[in-house]
Amino acid sequence: MPETVTRTSAPQEVAAPTPSSQVAAAQLKPASALSRFFSIENRYLPPMFLTTILLAGQLKYGLLESFSRTALAIGVSMLLELALGRLFYGKFPNLASSYISGISVGILIRTPAFWPYALCGAVSIMSKYVIRWKGRHLWNPSNFAICAMLLLVRFGAAPPGTVTTLSIQWGNDVWPLLIVWTLGAFIMYRVRLFHITATYVVSYLAFAALRSLITGHVFLAEVAPITGPMYQLFVFFMITDPRTTVKGKWAQCQVAFLVAAMEMVLRLAEIIHAPFYALTIVGPTALAIEIWRTTRKQSPTKA
Repeated sequence: MPETVTRTSAPQEVAAPTPSSQVAAAQLKPASALSRFFSIENRYLPPMFLTTILLAGQLKYGLLESFSRTALAIGVSMLLELALGRLFYGKFPNLASSYISGISVGILIRTPAFWPYALCGAVSIMSKYVIRWKGRHLWNPSNFAICAMLLLVRFGAAPPGTVTTLSIQWGNDVWPLLIVWTLGAFIMYRVRLFHITATYVVSYLAFAALRSLITGHVFLAEVAPITGPMYQLFVFFMITDPRTTVKGKWAQCQVAFLVAAMEMVLRLAEIIHAPFYALTIVGPTALAIEIWRTTRKQSPTKA
């Protein structure tokens, strides 16, 4: 009787996962709710942080001129954003940006009158739609509007002292300063903008030391302004505005350094509100140069 030979297939080897496949699997893994909250995609994270600064500062130090004036700036900014977005683009835009503009105006300008809050909020939003080049607005909206209001007073279009800026400090209580700076730095790190804030702060400290040598003032007196709430809004929300910053980390760091350098020059010239003017001068100039260079590269070369 013939012998029956039974053939069994050899077991197949399972390939070990490669590093690239492990990375790909990790990338496919859904991010946690906490990671999504502290991410650049969350447009409501900066407004929430800014509101936290406002509430803490107001309850502890009386940061605002009044809640009603700040609410007026926020309301005007958001309503005008809705109207202009519908008029220019045929749709209602996300209001996170206009909320930031309005609340920044409400915190940063100081005046007993109501009309500067409404006008400043309106100018901040209109600047985004009216003052544009190659499809982009060049100025940070709230910074542009605050400078416009300050210049109105400086050149006599408004009574002297009508509008000034926030000058309150945290005082000797170091905890609010540490909490705000720690939380702000963490948020900037999560949204990949911390390098701008860090460059500006380091540059400011270096230029403060240089100013101290030039003027003979005490170094701590030159450093003191950056510890106040006004500068916290400036370094976390104005110079890091994604819509009005240049592209690339190195270029962004260069612009932050130049803003600090321009601020030093203005301070040596004894110009009040130097950081706002410095950003108004340097930021749009750098962005305009980048837009011009990009447009020139994309345009067809003539034979």
